[in-house]
Amino acid sequence: MADAFVSFAVQKLGDFLIQQVSLRQNLRDEIIWLRNELHFIQSFLRDAEIKQSGDHRVQQWVFEINSIANDAVSILETYSFEVGKRASRLKACACICRKEKKFYNVAKEIQSLKQRIMDISRKRETYGITNINSNAGEGPSNQVTTLRRTTSYVDDQDYIFVGLQDVVQTLLDQLLKAEPRRSVLSIYGMGGLGKTTLARNLYNSPNIVSSFPTRAWICVSQEYNTMDLLKTIIKSIQGYAKETLDLLEKMAETDLENHLRDLLKGRKYLLVVDDVWQKEAWESLKRAFPDRNNGSRVIITTRNQDVAERADYRGFVHKLRFLSQKESWDLFCRKLLDVRAMVPAMESLATDMVEKCRGLPLAIVVLSGLLSHRWGLDKWQNVKDCLWKDIEEDSIEISYILSLSFNDLSAALKKCFLYFGIFPEDRVIYAEDIMQLWMAEGFIIPRGEERMEDVAEGFLNELIRRSLVQVAKTFWEKVTDCRVHDLLRDLAIQKALEVSFFDIYDPRKNLKSTSCIRHAIHSEGERYLSSLDLSNSKLRSIMFFDPHFCNVFQHIDVFRHIYVLYLDINYGEVIPDAIGSLYHLKLLRLRGVRKIPSSIGNLKNLQTLVVVNMHRHFCQLSPETADLINLRHLVVPYSKPLAGISKLTGLQVLRLDCDQWKDVDPVDLVNLRELEMDNIEKSYSLNNISSLKNLNTLRLDILFGQPYTYPSPSLEFVNSCEKLQKLWLDGRIEKLPLFPNSITMLTLVDSKLTEDPMPILGMLPNLRNLHLSSAYEGEEIMCNDYSFSQLEFLHLYDLHNLERWHLGTNVMPLIKDLCIYRCEKLKEIPERMKHVKHFKHIRSLI
Repeated sequence: MADAFVSFAVQKLGDFLIQQVSLRQNLRDEIIWLRNELHFIQSFLRDAEIKQSGDHRVQQWVFEINSIANDAVSILETYSFEVGKRASRLKACACICRKEKKFYNVAKEIQSLKQRIMDISRKRETYGITNINSNAGEGPSNQVTTLRRTTSYVDDQDYIFVGLQDVVQTLLDQLLKAEPRRSVLSIYGMGGLGKTTLARNLYNSPNIVSSFPTRAWICVSQEYNTMDLLKTIIKSIQGYAKETLDLLEKMAETDLENHLRDLLKGRKYLLVVDDVWQKEAWESLKRAFPDRNNGSRVIITTRNQDVAERADYRGFVHKLRFLSQKESWDLFCRKLLDVRAMVPAMESLATDMVEKCRGLPLAIVVLSGLLSHRWGLDKWQNVKDCLWKDIEEDSIEISYILSLSFNDLSAALKKCFLYFGIFPEDRVIYAEDIMQLWMAEGFIIPRGEERMEDVAEGFLNELIRRSLVQVAKTFWEKVTDCRVHDLLRDLAIQKALEVSFFDIYDPRKNLKSTSCIRHAIHSEGERYLSSLDLSNSKLRSIMFFDPHFCNVFQHIDVFRHIYVLYLDINYGEVIPDAIGSLYHLKLLRLRGVRKIPSSIGNLKNLQTLVVVNMHRHFCQLSPETADLINLRHLVVPYSKPLAGISKLTGLQVLRLDCDQWKDVDPVDLVNLRELEMDNIEKSYSLNNISSLKNLNTLRLDILFGQPYTYPSPSLEFVNSCEKLQKLWLDGRIEKLPLFPNSITMLTLVDSKLTEDPMPILGMLPNLRNLHLSSAYEGEEIMCNDYSFSQLEFLHLYDLHNLERWHLGTNVMPLIKDLCIYRCEKLKEIPERMKHVKHFKHIRSLI
C-alpha cells in the first residue's frame, strides 16, 4: 500500500519541479535527489509489504517510508502556498527578507527529509529487504492459493441449499443446452460469495458428469504460469504415468498447447478455469481449447466483470448475488454446531451479527464456526463487540481473500478504494461526492485531453467491476449511489491505518494521529476540536459526519493547509469570513447554510462548492464567487443572480434556480457539460443555452409548487445543442420540440401532452432510455414500424388515460427493460412485449 503513496509523492515532486521554474538551483538539486531516492526505494516496497505481515521491523520500515513521502508532499505544498501568497503581497511591498527566510526553512526541512531517507536506506540493508524476492512466495497468500485448489470455503450441500438452488438450475440449463458451439459460462462477484463452490457443484453434478466424458479443473490465481496450467489439464486427462510426466517436462509452451488441443479434439469436454484475474490469463489458455461443435463448455470464475464479459461475447455471464437475510440466517443455523441450545438472548446477538455479514456466505460460515467454539452469552457479546477482528483472526482465508482484490489494484485505485473507509458504517455514498473528493485530493491525473470527471468515473466503474464497490442506485445508466460491504470497509480502514492514510476520531481514546493528513469525525465533534493539535500543519482533509455538532470554525487556523472541508452537518445559517483564509481549499461541502461571505473569493484553488439545503431553502452567494477561477462544480441553490458567472470558464457542472439564468451570457462557459435549472416560468427565454456547445446533460424543472400553472418556455433551442445526450423536462409542454439526433436518454415528467409523442420519439436514432411519467393524456400510443431502433429501457408511469398500445413491425429490437406502473386503463400489453427474452421485469397495476 505504501507503494501507492510513494508513487503519488514522486509524481508530486516531479510536478513541483516543473511548476516552480524559478526555484533556486541548490534547492532544486535537493528535491531531484529526494524524488530519485524515493523512486529507487519504491522498487523494494511491494516485496517488503508482502513480508511485513510477519515481521514488525519491516512493517516499521514501510511505515517510515510512507511518512517521508507524505511529509515531502506536505512541505512542497506549503512552500507553493506561501510563495503564492507572497507573490500578491510583493506587488505592494518587497518582502525580500521574509522570502529569504522561507527559502531557508524549506531547505532545512528538505535536509531533514534527506537525512531520514539515508537512515531508511541503511535500515533496508539491515532488514534484508534486498533479498526478499527469494522467499516472497512462501507467505500466507501462497497458502491461500493452495487452499483454493483443494477446498471450498462453504460446505457444498448446505450452501447450494441456501439461496442458490435457482442459480444452479439456470446454469445447468446453460451448460446442457443443445448448442454445439464451444461456449463459456462466466461466474463473477466479490471474494467470499461462493463462486468456486458454485462451480464445484456444477462440475460434480450427476447430469454434468454423464454429459461430459472429459472434465478438468485448474485454479489460475493472480500469479499464474501458463505452462503449469496446461500441464495440470493434460495430467487430469492423461493421468500421472511416469512416461506422461517425463514427456511434459520436455515440452515448450507451444508444444503443450498443441498436445492439449490434440487430446481434446475428439472429446466433449468441460473445463473449469477458476479464479481468473486478468483477461490475458484466459487468452493464453483458450488457444488450447478446440471448438469441434460437439457441445464442449468452459466455466470461468472471476472477481472482475470485464474478465467475465470478455471471455466469450456470445457466452453466458452470471453475477453472483449476496444472500437474503432469511437465507443468511438459514446458512448460519446449518453451520452452527448446536442451534437448539441457543437461548433467545444469544439468538438476538446472533441475528445482529449475521445481519452485519451483509449476505456474504464466507463471513457467515466463519462466524458460525467462531460462535460454535465460543459458546455462551458473554462470549457471544464479546464477539459482537469486535466482530470483524474476531472473524478475521479466526480464519486466515477471509482476510487474505479480501486482501487479494485490494493488492491487485493499481496505485491510483488503491487510494480511491481506501477513501470509502472514511465514511460512516452502512453509509450509502453519492457517486458524485466520492469522485469530487478524489479530484480534490489529487488522485485523478488526466492524460492528454481527458477530463478529470471522466477519469474519476472510470475509476469508480473499475472498482465496481472488480466487485469491491456495490451499486446502490443508477440513473440514466450511470451509478448515482454506491456502498461497500462492511468487511471491505473494515479492510480499507485496516490498510489506511497501516500507512496513516486517514484517521477516524475515536472519542474513547481522545487521540488523533499527528502524522495523519486526513481526519474523519463521526461523533463528538466538540471534543475533537477541543483537543486538536494546533501545531499540526500536515492536516489536509477534514470530514465531519457528527449530526449533533456545528461549531467547526472555532479553530480555523489549524485548517489553513487543508484541501478538503466536507461538512455533512447542519453548520448554521452564515459561514464566517475566516473561511476565506483557507487558500489551499479545493473542495468545500456545506449543509444548511443560508449565506456564504465575500471572502469566498480568496479561494482561488477551489474546484468544488456544494451546499445541501433541505426544504428548498436558498443560499445567498456573494458576487466574489465569480472570482473562483478554478471552480468546476457549482452546486448551490442560490437566491440572487450571480454577476460575472460567465468568468467561471472552467465550470463543468452548474445547478441553479432559473431566475439566476436571466442575465447569464453563456458563450464563455465553454467547458460546461451539465446544467440543471429549477423554477422555470414561461416568460423566461432559454435560447442562449444553445451557446453551450459542449453541453451533455440538461435538466429543466417547472416552477416549484405550481405543477400545472406555468408551461415551459419555448424549447426549440434544444435542437441546436449538438452534443446533448441526456435531457430531463419536467412540466407542461405544449408541443414536443425537434430533438437533436445525439439524444440517448430522455425523461418527460408532467408534460401533459395531448398528441401521441411516440411517432416523434421513435425516430430518434440513438435513443436508448425513455421515461414517460404523466407525460401524455391520450388514450392510445402508436409505435410505428422500425421505430426505436436503439431503445433498451422503456418506463411508462402514470399514463392514466392510456387504453391501447399499438406496436408495428420490428419495433424496439434491443429492448431489455420494460416497466409499466399505474396505467390502470391499459388492458393489454402487445404480445411480443410479454415474451421478450431479456426483460428484467414488467410491473403493472392493471
